Amino acid sequence: MILGIGTDLTSIDRLAEVLERHEERFIDRCFGAVEREKVEKSANGDLRARAAGYAKRWAAKEACAKALGLGIRNDIYLKDITVVNDAGGRPGLALTGGAKDRLTALTPQGMTPQVHLSLTDDPPLAMAFVVISAEAEK
Repeated sequence: MILGIGTDLTSIDRLAEVLERHEERFIDRCFGAVEREKVEKSANGDLRARAAGYAKRWAAKEACAKALGLGIRNDIYLKDITVVNDAGGRPGLALTGGAKDRLTALTPQGMTPQVHLSLTDDPPLAMAFVVISAEAEK
């Protein structure tokens, strides 16, 4: 059963400008340590690669908030939605705080939620697609 779908398209150029002007403040406000480590390690100091990495994660957060049905408001904050990767590198989302509370409220009793994430970028754009589903508990 699908509970929500969200997508977002983000400008990598816009994120590069934000990084140039508000780097530490922006990153600290919007991204968790796991996300920051992943982006910084893979970008190796290159501004364009950093901007692309953060843009994909920004798009994922926005897409997830849309799939939750509320957007970034009503006690859902950007840091409540974290892009994580499994051992094989596949992206996923970890929800905490208000985002987790909203997911719990959306999920019918007796069902387990699943959050699916797809990321891509083709400069100057980055895109994320999120599907939130639920299946019967086993």
